Amino acid sequence: MAKEMTYEKAMKDLQKIMTDLEQDKVKVDDLPQRVKEANALIKFCKTKLRNAEEDVMSLLEN
Repeated sequence: MAKEMTYEKAMKDLQKIMTDLEQDKVKVDDLPQRVKEANALIKFCKTKLRNAEEDVMSLLEN
């Protein structure tokens, strides 16, 4: 993943992978790599959301 990945970029990339899968644009030989990429993007997004939630909760407590 890129060093300057943002939540928005990760979601856009994930949506592209999903669209390609839905439209049968992914070759069988490329499928494991694309699923691996999607999994990494999902993990990144979950972490970003979790961190944002923790930051907001911390701010609201103060």
